Amino acid sequence: MSRLTLVLGGARSGKSAYAETVLAAAPAPWLYVATGQARDDEMRARIAAHRARRAGGWQTVEVPLALGEALEDAGAMPALVDCLTLWLTNLLLGEHDVAGATARLEAALGRRGAPTVLVASEVGLGIVPENALARRFCDAAGLLHQRLARLSDHVVLVAAGLPLVLKQAAT
Repeated sequence: MSRLTLVLGGARSGKSAYAETVLAAAPAPWLYVATGQARDDEMRARIAAHRARRAGGWQTVEVPLALGEALEDAGAMPALVDCLTLWLTNLLLGEHDVAGATARLEAALGRRGAPTVLVASEVGLGIVPENALARRFCDAAGLLHQRLARLSDHVVLVAAGLPLVLKQAAT
């Protein structure tokens, strides 16, 4: 199993389910690092559906901002982060230091020896957004994905539930 896997895909592409099956190749227990915040009923329903889909073996921690720190705290436990896009949203909307948080995340990933799977929504495949915040978000997400793809041993794009391997470390 790869040490660091990045799974990208659009909304409802199957990326989270794919990521869970990748990490399930490592021995349980697994840590599910959830970055989403239940700010409305629709998001509460999405979170509930994610929880219901996961089988046993998962320990969940909710981490809207301190992602690097959470991965440090995970120690040798295999971890799945779902999702980087929501984490980035939380940082931007809260006017936090995105560059600093990203640096802390990269440093934590560099120190981890346990398998880690990162899930992110690929948002840069459509038109350029009309408003400045949406453009800033798309730019920040694209740059984050590029940085993490360089660090990753394995990068997969999921579309229509089908994985397309973009990068595979030599074995």
